Amino acid sequence: MEIAEIERTSTLGRTVAYVVLIGWTILALFPIYWILLTSLKGPMDVTSSTPKFFFSPTLQNYEVVLGLARYTGLGETSRVDFLRYFLNSLIIVPSAVILSLVLGLPVAYVMARYRFKLRENFYFFFLSLYFMPAVLILIPLYLVYLRVHLYNTHLGLILILQLVNLPLVTLIMRGYFEDISPEIEQSAQVDGSTRLEAMLNITLPLARPALMATTFLCTIFSWNNFMFGTILATTKTQPVTVGILAFKSYEAILWGQMAAASLITAIPVLILAIIIQRYIVRGLTLGAVKG
Repeated sequence: MEIAEIERTSTLGRTVAYVVLIGWTILALFPIYWILLTSLKGPMDVTSSTPKFFFSPTLQNYEVVLGLARYTGLGETSRVDFLRYFLNSLIIVPSAVILSLVLGLPVAYVMARYRFKLRENFYFFFLSLYFMPAVLILIPLYLVYLRVHLYNTHLGLILILQLVNLPLVTLIMRGYFEDISPEIEQSAQVDGSTRLEAMLNITLPLARPALMATTFLCTIFSWNNFMFGTILATTKTQPVTVGILAFKSYEAILWGQMAAASLITAIPVLILAIIIQRYIVRGLTLGAVKG
């Protein structure tokens, strides 16, 4: 009887857990589902006073966003060069992430391998940069950017994203480098490798899971950043997150086009997540929690 009761309790617990997980999954995915529905609705369906789950789907919103058609409806005529914003993000984000890795990996390696007097001070400095509200420095940065001619340039946005990415690279990779035994590098040096060769040929390949996870996180934060592009750029160089707002005017908010643009914006990050998904969990759990 006791074994049967234990089995019934275990089965009930699993059932409750599955119900909770399914419910949470539905709750988490419903906003994405609703955005997808909105992107497939016509003007009258989008502005209907009652939400419509059944309607005649149309690709008009995607055609407008991609510049294949011109939208005219509800007193609004719009043509937004969304692809330009998208191209700006494709220029800014990979460049910012690569620069963060080039600058942050050596710093993380030095902080993990060498003991010097100000090591923890440097660590606290990067930690403070990571938690510092960006709005505190936007006005001074705006004035500086105007004087040094970085305002409304791709380079200016690439550099300012280092305030987000560089601390992240340093904090995560330092913890992972500390998990890798220095004896492995010493063995390579005994065989004739230099310290730099040992780092590039041995340590970095071993740190690939954390490196991929860090790259993914930096890409997400850079791609989703809205504030820097709004303040430090105009329509010439603004990223795609700011470009979505171009479908909002003084006459109306084009919800269908905005929903289609939001889904298109998410595609690159989803593709990257699919490519490196097997590294993400391992990299974060082994390296990010240490330090």
